[in-house]
This record gives sequence, structure tokens and C-alpha cells, in this order.
Amino acid sequence: MKSTILSRRDLDFLLYEWLDVEKLTTLDRFTEHSRETFDGVLDLCEQLATRYFAPHNKLSDANEPTFDGQAVTLIPDVKEAWDAFAAADLLAMGMDAEIGGAQLPATVAQAAFAWISAANVSTSGYLMLTIANANLLARFGSAEQIETFVKPMLAGRFSGTMALSETQAGSSLADITTRAEPQPDGSYRLFGSKMWISGAEHELTENIVNLVLAKIPGGPAGTKGISLFIVPKFLADGTRNGVAISGLNHKMGQRGITNTVLNFDGAVGYLVGEPHRGIVYMFHMMNEARLGVGMGAVALGYTGYLKSLEYARERPQGRPLGVKDPSTPQVPIIEHADVKRMLLAQKAYVEGGLALALYCAKLVDDDADASRVLDILTPIAKSWPSQWCVEANSLAIQVHGGYGYTREYDVEQHYRDNRLNPIHEGTHGIQSLDLLGRKVTQNGGAGLTALGERIAATVSKATGAAPELAAQLDASWQRLVAVTGAMFASGDIEAAMANSAVYLEAFGHIVVAWIWLEQYLAAEGRTGDFYDGKRQAARYFFRYELPKTASQLDLLESLDRTTLEMRDSWF
Repeated sequence: MKSTILSRRDLDFLLYEWLDVEKLTTLDRFTEHSRETFDGVLDLCEQLATRYFAPHNKLSDANEPTFDGQAVTLIPDVKEAWDAFAAADLLAMGMDAEIGGAQLPATVAQAAFAWISAANVSTSGYLMLTIANANLLARFGSAEQIETFVKPMLAGRFSGTMALSETQAGSSLADITTRAEPQPDGSYRLFGSKMWISGAEHELTENIVNLVLAKIPGGPAGTKGISLFIVPKFLADGTRNGVAISGLNHKMGQRGITNTVLNFDGAVGYLVGEPHRGIVYMFHMMNEARLGVGMGAVALGYTGYLKSLEYARERPQGRPLGVKDPSTPQVPIIEHADVKRMLLAQKAYVEGGLALALYCAKLVDDDADASRVLDILTPIAKSWPSQWCVEANSLAIQVHGGYGYTREYDVEQHYRDNRLNPIHEGTHGIQSLDLLGRKVTQNGGAGLTALGERIAATVSKATGAAPELAAQLDASWQRLVAVTGAMFASGDIEAAMANSAVYLEAFGHIVVAWIWLEQYLAAEGRTGDFYDGKRQAARYFFRYELPKTASQLDLLESLDRTTLEMRDSWF
């Protein structure tokens, strides 16, 4: 029976037939691996997702963590799933061998972890944060910090968090007020509070390693004065550190992972790296988390799609338009054109999003020249799935009809869980400002140029197999580049940036059209329902979705000032 968590057939196509991840085994870092080891970890994660994570997804949603003022209580299934994942050594699957990692390619590790996210995004959140925390410390921490904190995290004994936001600052990290007072022994004492900190209190592990942004008194103003600190729940001698939660936030979705208000009352902290470079270090974790949020959004959209597809095949209702006799049998709703439209839209969004996420992971595995492309694609890989895979979840509810918004079916929870992702790790607005205000112009537009070269290469390859799609993609990309140049050449940067969210959406749709053309080419010459479905989904995206960008580019080119000219008193 096919899984409704994720599609292994699609993963195999993307990994082996499109991205050719087996070729990575020729690189020194991955010589110990093979198709067999890649398949092994994919199989293992599917098994764990099915056995330990999916069964308590609805249970943890209905039974949120509780806080009695002293301790947080979770349903025991979360601990069982954590322990199973840790026992399989999967927390370290992408880490360096010298610290106990399996040194798997990021592409394979991301594909494998997608099973866990799709099965239970709340419980997987504890794991994702811990892995990202360990990755940051493995890169920027001292040898002692790696030994003391990273290795226990990779063994599953410790878990990790990232503590950035504060109530008065939100996404404006320059305005954080948490301070770190230096101590004679080289440690620091932290004072302040953080808001929206996931996974910062629970009993899953022996210790919780909080990575905290704070300012050392006397440092530079703004973000240049922010440093990064390790603030563990328990100190080395077993005593409780001066960090505690004052309460839990109650969310519409992803209810199974604690989301906390975290207070520091003279908590002992240990500086990571150099003072005042905290933002530089934290961006390593933030960018990894942004890609992880994008993949999580894909996973939730994908499982909702598979469940609505299964429902549409099994639910009889109505008859073909030409059949007037009410005594004839009803047909499955998948036979109706509008249901096909909704399923095809979901397929285009989730399979396009999965391909984009894995393409970005492959850029991590490739040589350094890929970093410019990854930089410019990161805001797309975070925000595009967070918008359009939520739309896929909405369509999954619609396919279910009245059953779709009842808690007896999974799709309403998937929508609630996924609605958080447009906010997690930077809103659409933050990502759009990063893309338009920084990524497309930095280094003389090198990232935009590098991405354009890859798109041009795809267009060139597709001129024989799919000339119409190739021409449409080329025209859309060239228009985007021209509009980008015109916006900055105008000198009206205020108007250009006012519509950055529209720019992000248009850019993202053009990028995903490119990813769909890549999949179309990978399916070229291959026969069977799977490949026919890939080609049809590509056609759908080019006919229904890519044309939407034309009006968006018109708006951007006009430097429309409607939003800028709106006044508070007019609302």
C-alpha cells in the first residue's frame, strides 16, 4: 500500500534520475557512501515516520504540552519518537565523521528527514532545532564546546534551541535588550527575556542547549554589537542554570512542540567565537532553519495532497456531465474536472516545492561556486513553499468537502500546522526585503547572474524537447531581470522596496517554473503514469501559474506607490 506520508517514488526520481546524487560519492567527503547507504537511510526514516511519528500526530495536537509552573509535561509518545530517532544515530547523519557523524550528503539527509516532518512536524521540530544548533557549534564553537555540548546533542542526550526574538523587537534584532555581563572566569551572566522560543523546556533530554543572542555592555550599537552565547538548562555540576520559562504560548498549529517565553536571571552563558559576531554565526543556523522551514512546509503540503488524492479516488459523488440518468452509479470525485484541477494544483505546488528544497540541499553538497546560487535561492526556498504549500493544504480541505474541516480527517490539522511557516524564521516581508534589498544586488549582482546562467542552460537543453515551455521560461526570466534593473535604475528605492513581497512571489514562481522544466527534461523519453504525471504537472504550472507573474512584473515596473501613499487615518 502506498504511503500517504510522502512519496518514495518521487524522492527516488528527484534524487537519482534528476539530481544524480550517486555522483556525489566520487567526492572525498562521501566516498564511504553508495546508493545502498542512501536507500538505507531513506528506508529507515520512512519506517520511523510510520511507526513512531505519524501515530501520535493528532494526539499531540489534541493534548498540548502543559506547564505547572515548575515543569513541562508532554505526551509520552514524543519521548518514544525522540529516542527511536536518536538510537538510529540520525541526529548526526549529516555531520562530520570526526565528531561522530555519518557524513551523508545534505541532499539525502534532507530527503530522509522530510519523512519525519511530514509524519509529525511538531515532534520533528525538536530534532530540527537540535541538528541546526549542533551544526552551528560544530562550525564556530571551540573544541571544548563541541565536546561538552555538540556530542551529547548528536547522541540524543541533549537537545538544542535558538533564542533570538524578544517581545519589543520581533524580527528587528538590532533592538534586542538581553545583555551579557562578563565574569572574571571568562563566562557571562545573561539578563533579559526571549519570546517564541520553541523547544526551550521539556523533559525529553538530560539538558537543553540554548543558543542566545545578547549584547555585551559597551559594544557597538545595533546588530554589530550582538554576540552569541551557549546557555544550558543545567550547568556541568548538575545545578539548574538561571534560565527558565514563564509560560507557554498556545498556537493554532504545531501544538505538540513547546513554544515558550524564556527568562534569563543571571544565567551562566559561554561566548561562542568572538564578541560582537553573533549575527554572523547565527545566520548559519538561521539559513539552515529557513531551508528546514521550507522543507517542512513542503512535507505538510505533500502529505495533505496524498491524503486528498486518496480520498478523491475513494469518494463516490455525482455523475459525468453528460449523464442525466440518476439511476446510474456515481463516479469517484477524481473524475470531475474541478477536482482534477485542485489535485493538479497541489501536485504542482508540492512536487515543485520538494524539488526546489532538494536542489538547494544539493547546492550545499556541491563545490563553493554553488554558494552564490544558494544565497539567492534561500529566501525563495523558505517563502515559496510556505505560501503555496499552505495553499495546497487549503485545496486538500476543499477536495474533502465538508469532511475537510472536521478534526476526524487529517487535512485540517495539516493546514493549521503549515500556516505557521509563513512566519517561522522570518516572514514573507523579511524574506522579500532580503531578496530584493540584498541578495539580487550584492557582489555586483553575482548571485542573480549565476542563477540566470543555470536557467539559461536549462532553456537551451529544453529547446528541442519542450520548445514552448523553454521560450516561456526564458521570456519570464528576461523580463524579471529587466524589471529588476529598471527598479534600481529609477532611483526610487522606497517605491521599489514597498512592493518587495510582490517581487518575491514573482521571482519564486519563475524559479519553480525553471525547476519544473528541469523535472520535465528528467522525465523526457521515459514512459509510464509517473512520468506522464510529471510532464502534465509541468504543463499545468506553465499554463496556470507562470502567467500570473506578468501582471506582477507590470506592477513592479510601474513603481506603484499605492501602499506608500496610504495613511493610517484612512484605514
